[in-house]
Amino acid sequence: MCGILGYISKKSIDKQNFQEANIAIQHRGPDAEGFFYNAENTVALAHRRLSILDLSAAANQPFTSNCGRYIIIYNGELYNFQDIKNKLQLETKTTSDTEVIVEAFAKIGTKVFHQLNGMFAFAIYDQQQNKIFLCRDRLGIKPLFIYQDATNIVFASELKAIKKFSSLDFSINKQVIPAFLHLGFITQPNTIYQKIQKFPTAHFAEIDTKNIQNKIEFIPYWNLSESINQVQITDFDEAKRQLNALLIESVEKQLISDVPIGTFLSGGIDSSLVTAIASKIKKDKINTFSIGFDYNKFDESQYAKQVSEHLQTNHHPFLVKEKDVLEQLHAIIDVYDEPYADSSAFPSMLVSKLAKQHVSVALSGDGGDELFYGYGAHIWSERLNKFYFSTFRKLIYATTQRSDDGRIKRAGTLFNYSNKQHIRSHIFSQEQYLFSENELNDLLVQPDFKFDAFNPKEDKKWSKDQQPIWDINHYLKDDLLVKMDRASMQYSLEVRVPILDNSIVDFSFRIPSSFKIKDKTQKYILKEVLYDYVPKQIFERPKQGFAIPLIRWLKKDWNFLIEKYLNKAVVEQYNLVHYTKVADLKNRFLKNEDYLYNRIWVLILIHWWLEENK
Repeated sequence: MCGILGYISKKSIDKQNFQEANIAIQHRGPDAEGFFYNAENTVALAHRRLSILDLSAAANQPFTSNCGRYIIIYNGELYNFQDIKNKLQLETKTTSDTEVIVEAFAKIGTKVFHQLNGMFAFAIYDQQQNKIFLCRDRLGIKPLFIYQDATNIVFASELKAIKKFSSLDFSINKQVIPAFLHLGFITQPNTIYQKIQKFPTAHFAEIDTKNIQNKIEFIPYWNLSESINQVQITDFDEAKRQLNALLIESVEKQLISDVPIGTFLSGGIDSSLVTAIASKIKKDKINTFSIGFDYNKFDESQYAKQVSEHLQTNHHPFLVKEKDVLEQLHAIIDVYDEPYADSSAFPSMLVSKLAKQHVSVALSGDGGDELFYGYGAHIWSERLNKFYFSTFRKLIYATTQRSDDGRIKRAGTLFNYSNKQHIRSHIFSQEQYLFSENELNDLLVQPDFKFDAFNPKEDKKWSKDQQPIWDINHYLKDDLLVKMDRASMQYSLEVRVPILDNSIVDFSFRIPSSFKIKDKTQKYILKEVLYDYVPKQIFERPKQGFAIPLIRWLKKDWNFLIEKYLNKAVVEQYNLVHYTKVADLKNRFLKNEDYLYNRIWVLILIHWWLEENK
C-alpha cells in the first residue's frame, strides 16, 4: 500500500516542487520514497512506499521491468499475483506483486488488466513509445486523481499532492455542490475542482506524453453488467456452500503479508464473518480492533467483545469520548481534501490509529451491505414501487408532515420525490437525512442542477435489485471506500476488503435476490454462512451503523460549528444557499426536529471547506 504521483508536461518539471508534492502523501508510504525523470525532464514519477510484501529495497519503486523498457509506480495489493505469474510463466527477481504487474504488462500489454484481482491504482511508463498507462481497480478501493490542462497532466493518490503545484488551475467546481448537499459526497468523475477528475474505476487510459493536450480517453476493462447477466445459482444450499468457499479463499489470500495483520471487528455481520474465517485460517490468535462510545445508543462494543470471546481473538477495544473526536475534528477537512460529510470518518480514523499501534494491515467487512442487500434503502426501494405507495405518495407525505413525531416526518420525506428516474439517489439521500431535490430547489440561490449522471436513463428497471447496484456504483465507491482509504492511510495502515474480491462480487449477482432478503431478513445468505461460525443469538438485534452521536454533539460542544459556519455573514459571503432557509433549519433542529441533523452537518461542511480553501 503506497502513494503515487506523476507529472507530464510540455515544459521542464520543477524537481524541487515535485519532491515537495510527494512529501504531501508521505503518510501513505513512510518506509521509502523514489523518483524517476525522463531525459527531457518532461515526465516525472514518484512513489511513497508502505512495505507489506517483500520488505527488501529491491521491491522499492519506481520499479523497472527486466527488459528496462517499462517503469511502474503502484499503489495497492494484487491477491492473485502468484496465479498470474505462474500462468504467464514470468521470471521475477523479487516476491512482490509490483514486479508481477509490470512483467505481465511487458508480456501481454493491457490484456492483463481484466485479470487483476485486488485493489490498485498504478502507472506504467513505456519509455520506448513515450506512453503512460494508468489503471484503477474495478470498484475504486484505491484512489487516483488526474489533472489536465493545455500543458500539464498530473495524477496522484490524493488531491493534496496535486494541490502542491501552485501554478495549476484550482478553480472551484460549483456545479458539484448540489449533489454534495444531496448525497454527502462528490460522485465520480467529479471533484471539487474543475480541472481534476477522479480516475474512473474499472478503466485504464493510454497517454501520449508527447501530445498531452489531447483529451484523455478512459477505456473500460470490466463492467458490473457482466456479473449481473451471468447464469443464476438457484439452489440455496449450493449457493451457501459456494459463498463460504469463496469467502475462505478470499480471506486466505488477503491474509498474506510480511508484516503483522489483524481485523476490524464492529460486532456486526460483515466484520464478524471476516474475523471468524480469518481466525480459522491463522494458527495464532488474530488481533481484532473495535470502537465504542460512552453513549449507549451508539455503543456496539459489547457485541464485538462477545464475538471476540467466542472466536478467542486478541481483542483491542477503544472507548471513544467526545473529546477524542473533538481533537480530530479538523481532520475531516485536512484528510479528505474535498467536501466530505460522512461523520463515521471520525471513528474510522480512531480505529485505524488504534490498529496501527499493533499491526500494519487490517481486514475490513466493507461491501457486505451492498452485495447482499443490507441497507434500509433496499427495503424502501421495493416498498415505494408498490401500487399503494406509488399512487398515494403525495397524500402520505402531506399527512406525515403534520405529525409532531420527527421520525414520522423524516420517513414521510421518502415519498416526496419529483422525478421517478432519480428515485435511487432520492431514497439514499432521505435514508441519510440529507436534502431532497425538492428541498434543494428552495434552498439553493441558483437551483440549476442535474442529477441524471448518477441516475442514468438507460437503467429503466425499478426494483429492489436496482438500489444495491446504485450503492455499489456511488455510495460504496465515492463514500465508504474513500472513508476507509483516507482514514487508514492517514496512519499508514493498509486496509483490505475480502468481501469485495472479484469472485464474490461476481457471485453476489449470480444468486436471486430472494437469497439476500428472505422474510424481511436482510443479508440472509451471508448471515446463514456466519451462523456456522458464530452463534446466531449474538446478532439478534436491530442493525446499527458505524456512527457517532452527531445530534447530541451538535447541540452541545459542537454547536460552535453551527455558529461559526452557518452564521449570516458566512452563508451570504458564499451565496450558495438562502440564509433564511438555513436559519429556519437551525431553529427547527435546535427545537428538537433531530432528523435535520445531517442537513445541518452537510451545510457546515461545505461552508467550512470553503472557508479553509479560500
